Amino acid sequence: MDKKILVTGAVLGMLSIILGAFGAHGLKALISAEAIQTFETGVRYQMYHAFLMLIVGGTSFVSLKTKKAVYYLVLIGVVLFSGSIYGLATNTLSGFDFKSIGFVTPVGGLFLILGWIAMFIDLIKNKYKN
Repeated sequence: MDKKILVTGAVLGMLSIILGAFGAHGLKALISAEAIQTFETGVRYQMYHAFLMLIVGGTSFVSLKTKKAVYYLVLIGVVLFSGSIYGLATNTLSGFDFKSIGFVTPVGGLFLILGWIAMFIDLIKNKYKN
């Protein structure tokens, strides 16, 4: 499970860099400055959670059960939160109206928060030797 979490964290981080560069350079002439800023929010939160995956996958301070929960909560959260933000920011470039599914953004945010809460509770409950 640790390797799966670490690989996912690395992929999310790599995609954050690629999407960030694309947003800063490729989208600059195509969407408004406000939309670029929105796109960057999705990239930033994706990168934050890539780091979280790398930390969780590389630590022994979080139980395996919690690692699994954090993995799925964060992965679903990033897809829903950042993914919907990418769609909303580039809405004018697509034939699909991403505003119709904009409600998934806060649902994705909730999944991200739940991932952090699961890790927090596990760290508080478990006693580890220093």
